Amino acid sequence: MSLSTARSFLSEACYGEQELDANSALMELDKGLRSGKLGEQCEAVVLFPKLFQKYPFPILINSAFLKLADIFRLGNNFLRLCVLKVTQQSEKHLEKILNVDEFVKRVFSVIHSNDPVARAITLRMLGSLASIIPERKNAHHSIRQSLDSHDNVEVEAAIFAAASFSAQSKDFAAGICNKVSEMIQGLDTPVDLKLKLIPMLQHMHHDASLASSSRELLQHLVNSYPSTPMVIVSLHTFTQLAASSLIDIPKQLQLLLQYLKDDPRKAVKRLAINDLKLLAKKAPHLWIRENTQTLCECALTIPYNSLKLGMLAVLCTLSGTIAIKQYFSSAAGGSSLPPRLTDLVKLAQECCYHSNLVVAAHGVIVLCNIAISYLEKDIIQLEQDTVLGVESLLMLCSQDSSPSAQATLKTALTSLVKLLKNRPHLSQSVVEFLLGQLHLSCDSSRVLMCHALAAIAAHLPVLGDGMLGDLMDLYRVVGLSSTGEQQQELLVSLATVIFVASQSSLSAEVKTIIKQQLENVANGWTVYRIARQASRMGCHEFSSELYQCLRTRVASEHFYFWLNSLKEFSQAEQCLSHVEDGDYSGAMSAIAEALRSYQKGIASLTAASTPLSPLTFQCEFIKLRIDTLQALSQLICTCNSLKTSPPPAIATTIALTSGNDLQRCGRISMQMKVCMDEFRGLAARYADLHQSLFDADYATLRNVELQQQSCLLVSHVIEALILDPQAASFQECAALGSVQTESEYERRMMSVFNHVLEEVEGLSKKHPPVSHLHTSCLCDAVIALLKVPLSFQRYFFQKLQTTSIKLALSPSPRTPSEPIPVQNSQQLTLKVEGVVQHGSTPGLFRKIQSVCLGVTSVLQNKTGTDYKVPLDTKTNEIQQRVEPHNDYFSTQFLLNFSVLGTHLVTVEASVVDESGTEWKTGPKTTVSVKSLEDPYSQQLRHQLQQGGAQPAPQRGAYARF
Repeated sequence: MSLSTARSFLSEACYGEQELDANSALMELDKGLRSGKLGEQCEAVVLFPKLFQKYPFPILINSAFLKLADIFRLGNNFLRLCVLKVTQQSEKHLEKILNVDEFVKRVFSVIHSNDPVARAITLRMLGSLASIIPERKNAHHSIRQSLDSHDNVEVEAAIFAAASFSAQSKDFAAGICNKVSEMIQGLDTPVDLKLKLIPMLQHMHHDASLASSSRELLQHLVNSYPSTPMVIVSLHTFTQLAASSLIDIPKQLQLLLQYLKDDPRKAVKRLAINDLKLLAKKAPHLWIRENTQTLCECALTIPYNSLKLGMLAVLCTLSGTIAIKQYFSSAAGGSSLPPRLTDLVKLAQECCYHSNLVVAAHGVIVLCNIAISYLEKDIIQLEQDTVLGVESLLMLCSQDSSPSAQATLKTALTSLVKLLKNRPHLSQSVVEFLLGQLHLSCDSSRVLMCHALAAIAAHLPVLGDGMLGDLMDLYRVVGLSSTGEQQQELLVSLATVIFVASQSSLSAEVKTIIKQQLENVANGWTVYRIARQASRMGCHEFSSELYQCLRTRVASEHFYFWLNSLKEFSQAEQCLSHVEDGDYSGAMSAIAEALRSYQKGIASLTAASTPLSPLTFQCEFIKLRIDTLQALSQLICTCNSLKTSPPPAIATTIALTSGNDLQRCGRISMQMKVCMDEFRGLAARYADLHQSLFDADYATLRNVELQQQSCLLVSHVIEALILDPQAASFQECAALGSVQTESEYERRMMSVFNHVLEEVEGLSKKHPPVSHLHTSCLCDAVIALLKVPLSFQRYFFQKLQTTSIKLALSPSPRTPSEPIPVQNSQQLTLKVEGVVQHGSTPGLFRKIQSVCLGVTSVLQNKTGTDYKVPLDTKTNEIQQRVEPHNDYFSTQFLLNFSVLGTHLVTVEASVVDESGTEWKTGPKTTVSVKSLEDPYSQQLRHQLQQGGAQPAPQRGAYARF
């Protein structure tokens, strides 16, 4: 019964279920450990990793590991094996064990057992704990002794433990190196044992002399034992040692290339290729031209496709790094050969047309990387050869639906997109080829080609209305000829390409054709995905119709409200698309209509949120959009006020009298200043939103940046035209046009930004403020921004990366409402522990480098006499940066509460990514602290009060020194 309860504790809590605390879960597992049945004990042991995952804080993990150590000490070998597996699975939690000595003492006691299997399990347990006990001499001694055991199981366990300790401890590695060398070279050591001992030498890299002696031994083994298993193990250990010690990588490259060239055994060649790939990833800058040339020569002459494929995989890795530039720069320096005549390009071109599709795909990757990296003048012919090679491979694979052909097609298309991003002048012809090939391809190939077309069009406007006819013909055909999952995927992919080609203005005919196909063959999920893509591409009228028909096809009211909110947002943006240049009253009416839809939408969005899915970003983004539209509407009203309330006749006199030149513009100057401050406030709010989106994809972040820049642009235009034309500078905004755009929405926004800045710069130099020309320019800028359809990016619908931080404070109050007592003459040590929790794809967009913890305290209410105390003792404000290790971090703060009363202490966490950017992810935790007067000061005050004297200054923390 207890174990079933524990299982329910440790399973994921569903919405509405009560989640119980860690102690209860640990108690239930402890009951299982103390059970008399072996099965229940084992089941309890194997549930511990889930416990650690759910409650990853040291106090629980320490208690749990001590219980496991007791089971290890008292149980049978099967239980010990279970504990060993749990320890190995929970490796990242080992450093949270507080009583390491006690834990190791209980485990180590089994090493003196007469049972060699028990000793072997103990050795493996010690090896698994090497990261927290690297310098334990008794463990070192036991491992040395066990290497001389006559029991094979114990010796293998000792080898595992020795390898683990060698990786962690310099002293152990130096001490064990000679013994391992003797065993390897000893005649009485069996060959299979030597093969297990040799990999231990890869950890002998702690200093140069140790690495050198290990390298000499490996060189001796390679020369003395020519058998295939021995050469393979020795060479691989050789490579691992060189990769760790770094200084020997060039020698190792030469050795591996020598074996690749001269050794006739395929197994050895395959090992050499794998190790060369490892070194290509580890240190591509150490590959000189001779190394790459030797590899090319081997690949050109090798008759086996499998080995040629391996060598091409190494060249694929190298061709995307600095090694390719070194190859061509050295070639240019040594001879006058053009790039097309080098062995590397010959090999890549030959492989592009190879009968083996995987070899051809690798040839395409190498050729594309060369075309991207090579920057000399004679590149045109190489580019043409590359495009021809890719197109021929695409033509071959697109009509074959087998998995290998589809994998090759995906690789070729990925390389093609990368090539066109760096060589945009090749795009038009390639896009026309892909559109022509779509009609001849199988369904699975069409999906991949549509993805490639959409990716190319995101960087360059290469899809136009002229291509819509072919796409619509294909869309009709898909609904009739295709079936199953591929059909649904193809409907979404083709619709995306159509949205890109139509550039957010779908004709009635196009919408009719898509709707007809969706009604006939599409399921609800497919329709939602197409609507989502339409929202992303700015086709809001069409997406609104799709959301409308989907609302009643969902099973949950939360989904209903979510779809209803999306429909309202699409309708709101559709209202703004009808705005025309120069129609300022029409623009205000459109904004008012859009705001009505937005207010309905945000009400639905709030109803769609749940505790597990609070929709925080969506709500904040829409609120900002609403406030931005209101600010734009207010700006048009302010511009119109120049007509309804022009400056009075005495405005110039008032300006001269007050010394404020803006007074001659009348009341519009003050209204414009209010508008400018409002837009700057909106930009600051967008910046705060951007800073909170640690898990967002790059397109979503760029979208938020564009909204922020649009607000800054409007505030800058107000300042440049009306408030301060002399001081306004256009240089800081001129760099906007030079940024490489990543989407159609970004291209249109950047175009509007540049156009508005040009207009403003020309006007501000010709006419003094404020005239109808200035207000018209401002209103035109507002309309230009409104006419760009808003893009709802991926993060609005889908979160691919999830990162959260869980904090624990100690001391903690016994009940949440009760404050922590502390004497005012003492300082409180606040310990902050935290765990970083990830979703299914950790680090997809960015990783946590460090966590920034800020602690502030605010005095809530005073309880004592208001003594004069130094200002810095009234509040605490401290920041610390800590680096998480295995997703765990811990630090301490020393806080001073010399003022009597209740203080509210707030601990807030933010994260810093690998590029040094700080993200305000939270969480924010608060705890109350009550500062009490210490007994000595209290007694002294009472005595003084009874004696009628004035109270002495309060006894602070530093008064005794």
